[in-house]
Order: sequence, then structure tokens, then C-alpha cells
Amino acid sequence: MKRQLTTTSDGSHTFYIEDMDEQYHSMHGSIAEAEHIFIQAGLIKVAEQKNSFKIFEVGMGTALNVYLTAIAAAKEQLDVEMHSIEAFPLKVEEAALLNYPKLLNYSEAFFLQIHKSDWNKAVNLSEGFRLKKIKDNMETYQFVDEYDLVYFDAFAPEKQSEMWRPQIFREIFKAMKPNGVLVTYCVKGVVRRMLQELGFEIEKLAGPEGGKREMLRAVKP
Repeated sequence: MKRQLTTTSDGSHTFYIEDMDEQYHSMHGSIAEAEHIFIQAGLIKVAEQKNSFKIFEVGMGTALNVYLTAIAAAKEQLDVEMHSIEAFPLKVEEAALLNYPKLLNYSEAFFLQIHKSDWNKAVNLSEGFRLKKIKDNMETYQFVDEYDLVYFDAFAPEKQSEMWRPQIFREIFKAMKPNGVLVTYCVKGVVRRMLQELGFEIEKLAGPEGGKREMLRAVKP
């Protein structure tokens, strides 16, 4: 998979994949979108009810969401275990090109440690933050844990339709705890209806400023 470094509108990097004609993050701003959708609408929402919880991420990609989650966990004094699945991991050399540590003013060594850490093994990366990177495909992955929060950050349905099939969301639903929260950037009607049919209670929220107009948050009753 050939990846080309590019800069989004908030100055933060992403990678463009020529074969898919798609990038890992919104061109409106990698950090801005991730912070708004996954941290503010996801992690902070769950943290209103509990300070210890478990997260599952679909699509680790650049590990920006992992990085932001670790930063937020430290800031909010949370105890977080995060499992992030990725079928096509970045090389450490590619990760080292990304400017997230500089823009967020947070340890570059910590960001690179995320990428260097072992796969399929839970690792304590900092006090209150544990990470298990899962090298697998969502179409074959078998859940063994229960989660309070899900970041669904796969490529767009028109680029990676197999990731948006009902069976995948059905397995995610079963792996979520009652009152578990799922957040994603995608608000397509077909996705909303599918989530409702599976049992989720959904709400459309305002998207990040300057970016997509809306985002989606779904709750398992």
C-alpha cells in the first residue's frame, strides 16, 4: 500500500493512499476532526459517567486517535484500556514523519512508542493508559472483551464498503456494554438506519468546525 504524506487544513498531517484515492483523515483537519468526534463526543461523554473504561477502535491508521486518547486520559485522570485493530499497519519510519507531537506539544517518543509496541499484546504505555494493538481484519476478528466506547474510524463506505456491513456492526453491538457509546464521522442514511435496526439509539451531532457538518453518536441501550 503506497502512502503519500500530505497536510490538512489545520496544519496536521495525514497520508494519502493512491490506490484508494483516499486519505486517513479529513482534509479539513486531521487533529481537529479526531479531537471533536472521538475525544469530545466519545471519550469525554463516557467519562461523564465513569473514570475507568475500555475502548475499541476500528482502524488504528496513523494512531492519532490512540495518541489523543492517551493525552486525554492523562489530562482527565482516567484509567483507560484501548484495543485498536489494523490490518495494514504503518511502518515506524512513516509514523516518524507525522507532525502530531509537534502540534500537540506532547512527547514524540510516546507517539513512536505506540507504533513500536508489540502487536496482539496489552502494553502499559503510561499510568492510566494501556494499549493492545490488534493486527487483524474486522471481517474475521472474534471479540473476546466488552467495551464502553467504540471509535469507528474505517475508511468511507464508498471506499471500503466491506467495513460497513451489518454483520460487522452486529458483532460490535454484541461486544459493547449496556449504555456503551459508538462514535463515527459517517452520517449516511443507510448507516443510520442499519444501526437503528441493530438496536442502537442514534443521534446526529454537529461536526467539527470547518469540517463535516454532522457526525454520528450511537448508544447501546
